[in-house]
Amino acid sequence: MSGLAAVTELHPGVPLGATASSHDAALIERIAARDRDAMLVLFTAHNARVFRFILRMVGDRSLAEDLTSEVFLDVWRQAGQFEGRSTVSTWMLAMARYKALAARRRRTEDQVDEEVVEAIADECDDPEITAQKKDRSEILRRCLEQLSAQHREIVDLVYYHEKSVEEAAAILSIPQNTVKTRLFHARKRLSALAAEAGLDRSYL
Repeated sequence: MSGLAAVTELHPGVPLGATASSHDAALIERIAARDRDAMLVLFTAHNARVFRFILRMVGDRSLAEDLTSEVFLDVWRQAGQFEGRSTVSTWMLAMARYKALAARRRRTEDQVDEEVVEAIADECDDPEITAQKKDRSEILRRCLEQLSAQHREIVDLVYYHEKSVEEAAAILSIPQNTVKTRLFHARKRLSALAAEAGLDRSYL
């Protein structure tokens, strides 16, 4: 049984999201005390999604792998500075975004290769789920390519990473009202594009 599964079984009345968040916070406390096992558990739980988040921004797998390693190295070094004002995943994605933006500036490339992103499987999905998503993901990929960089970023955080408006605002360092405005326009545009492509709006 995984660490998260064990926590969920011990606390069946606690929502999964809340359980995951509290479990991550407990891991950070152990990491701050230099518990390598806790670091491995956190890395295993979040590595794939941090990697995909960075990859969407930089469009280069090798660079994304390097930046993901840097994020978790910073987590190891800075765990004692985590104050719990956001979830651990939000804290890590904020680190990831900062590193990805810095890397993009260094490379002077601002165009994300969505085809590379979609070619990499989500390690959290089993083969059956992957097969079910294939056709819809291809349509959404083409639609996402037509959004602005800001709108793609918002959609990525809210829909792919299930971040709240407050969490997205913290990651992007912008007001919550700005997040809401961007999300509204991004969703409206994406919905229109998806409808034109023949995708059921219920997926959005």
